Amino acid sequence: MAPRPSLFYLAAGGLSLPFTKLLFRQKSSGVENVPAEGGCVLASNHLSNFDPWAIGIPLYPRRFLRFMGKSELFWWPLGPIIESGGAFKVHRGQADLEAMETAEQLCREGHVVVMFPEGTRRRKGLVKRHQPRAHTGAARIALGAGVPLIPAAIKGTDNLLGLGPIRVAYGAPVPLDDLRSADPRDSAQEATDRLMAEIARLEATP
Repeated sequence: MAPRPSLFYLAAGGLSLPFTKLLFRQKSSGVENVPAEGGCVLASNHLSNFDPWAIGIPLYPRRFLRFMGKSELFWWPLGPIIESGGAFKVHRGQADLEAMETAEQLCREGHVVVMFPEGTRRRKGLVKRHQPRAHTGAARIALGAGVPLIPAAIKGTDNLLGLGPIRVAYGAPVPLDDLRSADPRDSAQEATDRLMAEIARLEATP
């Protein structure tokens, strides 16, 4: 069986559902591409702080999504709250091997680990002229844990004042079988290139 969400996660999702469905007119496609059971890495573009809700609501309540959260947020009493909401700690700006190992272990235990390979939100008021290269963490976790790497694309969360619509598309798993026996650095980069190409395709789909 898939890991059960915490009571806080269930309550937060239940309260959020009417807002995302009615106020922001959220619609989703490709939900069947996310396994009903078993671990996976779900990797998406990143537009706003609302993205975790947008990507999680279409999978609620059947899947318990886990998110990396920057370590600065884990102070009392906020820390226990966001942990019960699915977050686990990561030290940004450095290679946090402990967070990567935690993510791999969560995947092996059957959780869905959500990653935003772009690292930071793509837009902060104005579109950045040069986007940073995607991080390989999502691919490394999927390859290391031996779980599917699922691409996703979010639209509309960067315009919440316009009250939607919000759209989320989940794609088919990125092919990884031919990369599992290759050099880890080369395989992670190739998997990331495939992942970002698929995310871009999903974003371009009407």
